[in-house]
Amino acid sequence: MTGILAGLLAAYMGLVGALYVAQRHLMYHPGGPSLSPTAAGVPEMRTIELKTRDGLLVSSWYAPPKSGQPTLVYFHGNAGAIVDRAEKARPYLNHGYGVLLAGYRGYGGNPGSPSEQGLYADGEAVIEFLKTQGILPAAQIMYGESLGTGIAVEMAHRLAVSATPVGAVVLEAPFTSMPDAAAGHYPYVPAKLLVKDRYDSLAKISDIDAPLFIFHGDQDKVVPQKLGKQLFEAASEPKQVHWITGANHNNLYDFGGALEAIRFIDRFLRK
Repeated sequence: MTGILAGLLAAYMGLVGALYVAQRHLMYHPGGPSLSPTAAGVPEMRTIELKTRDGLLVSSWYAPPKSGQPTLVYFHGNAGAIVDRAEKARPYLNHGYGVLLAGYRGYGGNPGSPSEQGLYADGEAVIEFLKTQGILPAAQIMYGESLGTGIAVEMAHRLAVSATPVGAVVLEAPFTSMPDAAAGHYPYVPAKLLVKDRYDSLAKISDIDAPLFIFHGDQDKVVPQKLGKQLFEAASEPKQVHWITGANHNNLYDFGGALEAIRFIDRFLRK
């Protein structure tokens, strides 16, 4: 019996070790080289090359705002690349917003490998670029989708604590933290202790005093809606939520998610 238990323990420890080593491969699923904005159906956007503080050149797509309108900075989820979000940019472009689809290291043909601190550095480069375009934080909307909500919250938090708050924050299917999200998928391992890239939005959200909009489907099996609810409850006012019945993790726009986000943004930022 002792030998059996020892064997089971060794097998379990081997599984935990393998998950720990492979966790970034499980977390990040980069898409390959991108099409041009025109080929992707957003000809008003252009490719920009942004240098990060650690010396990488990361490609993003950008379209300036119509006169007096805000700019939406879109941080996408863990799979694919910015080319896969071209269709999701369309409602905001049509509405006159500027849109910056933020590229990530290791995604879409960009150099480097993704990590929490690396993607934050990519986000910093985006914010610095907008400064060069004369777009102040107050005219910026930090938009995050799934994994990208962690980056959007981090960027909004940094600007809030530096007394230059963003105009609004929009979070699509957000989580409280990556360890919380991972625990739901790997209940048989101590995920909360093992996750390296933590994206702890719950610890930051109350410091962000910009208007916040969260939308999340009740059929989401990737990031359960309960995590979005916990994040919303911890956030400061003003805030608004749109819980979508029947929607899963990837089809929120089929249920009018973009329209609800635009209505919210227009309340605070559209001139």
